[in-house]
Parts: sequence; structure tokens; C-alpha cells
Amino acid sequence: MSAPMTAGGARLGAARLGVAMKWVDLRPEIDSLTGAVHTDARFSGASGADQAALELALQLGGTWGADVVVVSVGPAGSETMLREALAAGATQALRVDGDTAMASQDVARALAETFKGLGVDLVLCGDWSLDRGSGSVPAFLAGAMGFAQALGLVSIAPDGRSPCGLSAQRRLDGGRRERLRIQAPAILSVESGAARLRRAALTRVIEARKATVEVRPAPTPVGAPHLAPTRVGPYRPRARTLPPPSLTLSPRERVLALTGALVERTPPQTLVLEAPEAAERILDQLRTWGYLT
Repeated sequence: MSAPMTAGGARLGAARLGVAMKWVDLRPEIDSLTGAVHTDARFSGASGADQAALELALQLGGTWGADVVVVSVGPAGSETMLREALAAGATQALRVDGDTAMASQDVARALAETFKGLGVDLVLCGDWSLDRGSGSVPAFLAGAMGFAQALGLVSIAPDGRSPCGLSAQRRLDGGRRERLRIQAPAILSVESGAARLRRAALTRVIEARKATVEVRPAPTPVGAPHLAPTRVGPYRPRARTLPPPSLTLSPRERVLALTGALVERTPPQTLVLEAPEAAERILDQLRTWGYLT
């Protein structure tokens, strides 16, 4: 039997798990010439990492008999995402009224004040968002709440050794894994592949549409404002890394090798040909350069 769905600040029990979610555009359009990003609220929602955090919190809540509280800092449009979280099984949803351009430090402060007021001791969130991708909010949140942090996790499960104890794994370089034992209070961030959000039941979807999401004001910003770029241009790939000239060469020969002054080149040509002859000429030139055999 599912927990009662509420959207206010009523007391739901002593044990509470928190989930921090961010409302982002999942299909942004990027101008290939200027690099400008255009977003559309119709395609906005929770990222895969945030959905994984919600699913893991629901699993832990079911194991421990704890309530799951979802909090988001964002505009009014993010309430659609919060109602989807309620439909999936969250007990309570709150929105802190804020702008998507808020600094990560200010977002973490707003989340910390909300979770502290709700008595949450364990918070799960995605490891990074799709809009900025800095992955700094979980660390800022742990610092603001004074909790331990375990970031970039790929799996979370109760360890069975202590109340509210967890065992987790996170990815390391070289394909290795690090095993962690975590004790609340803690902030946990997970990758998108850690879990897949369950499908909501139709009855809960209908109930969630009627639920009223509590809205709280955001605290006064203290972090550095988000600055717009002074110049936007098309993508420019990195320069290729080439091997240096042989150390056995003289300084003059090394300079010649670096500049390619003595490399034989084919002079540019302007040819006016019909389509079949032009295609054959291109293939011949590619064979000359060694791209075709």
C-alpha cells in the first residue's frame, strides 16, 4: 500500500529521505554557427541522473519505511517534474522559487535550508545536470549541511550492518571500482545508469495532477552571478598532437621539419569538369594522398 500523497509541510514521520532534482531542457537546440543555446519548456524535465536518484531513494524508503521528499530550485514549470515524482511514489514535493541561472552555491544553500527544515538526514541527487554539467551542487550541498559526501556513485544498497547504513560503489579510472560504506547523515550523487525510474501507476498520475506543490522563496543570493559569455563562436576542435622531430637532427633540420618547408606539395588547381569526370578526379587525388588504395 503506497504512502499518502501530500504537498504541504505536514508531519509524515520521523524518517525522511531527500531528493534534489533540477528542471532542465532535455533536448536543447544549439546554433552551429554562433553556439547559442535555445531551450524549450515543452522538452524540459528531470535528467537521467536525477531520475536514478529518485528511484534509489524510493527503494531505500520502501526498505526502511521512510518518507521521500523531493525538492527542486527552479521556476513554476518545474512543478510538472515534481508531480511526476509524486506519481512515481514520492511522499512530498516542494519547489524553491528560483531562476535556472542561479549560481550553484546559491542553489545548494536553498536546498540545504529546505532539507534542514524538513529534518532530512540523507539526500540523493544526480551527479551533474545537463545544462551546465559542473557537478558542483552536491559538494556545495554537503558543505552547507555539514554532511559527509559520496559523489558519482553507480550503485547504492542497504548494508544490513547498521541502521540507515549503506554500501555503495563508484567508478574510478582504469575501469576500477571503489567500495564505500556510508552512514547518514550524508549527501549522495549518482550516475544516470545507477537505476531506472519505475513507471507510475495511473491512479497516482491522476492524483499527482491534482496535488498542490508547496512553494518557498529562495534565500538571498551570495554566490557569484552567472555571467553571460562575451563572445560566442562556432565549435573549434583542438589542435592535433604531433610527434616532435628526431633529436638526431640539427637545429636547422628540426626547424625545417616543423615548418614542413621541404615537404613536397601538390599545387592547388581549379578544374571545371562534368560530374563523372570530377568524381574520378577526386578519387585519383585521394589515391595520391594515400587515403584510398
